[in-house]
Amino acid sequence: MARIEFTPQLRRFVDTPVIDTPATVLRAGLDAAFDINPRLRGYILDDQGHLRVNVVVFIDGRRVRDLRGLTDPLGPDSRVHVLQALSGG
Repeated sequence: MARIEFTPQLRRFVDTPVIDTPATVLRAGLDAAFDINPRLRGYILDDQGHLRVNVVVFIDGRRVRDLRGLTDPLGPDSRVHVLQALSGG
């Protein structure tokens, strides 16, 4: 099963469960995490359901490409890392 892990920095604001999921696309995997903790959705997705600009997701070490539909594929052994992107000036 694919494993989804969230950055420790998010734990300051909301519970971030580690998810093992049979999902085959990123959106379904994230939805499994949101089912466990619905508050997490607002930290990861914007009002349109797209990845927030301050969040970056890597699947097996590669940055996701579909920031809106979140249709990037997950394999049975995929490792997904959801991180807060660095910003500032």
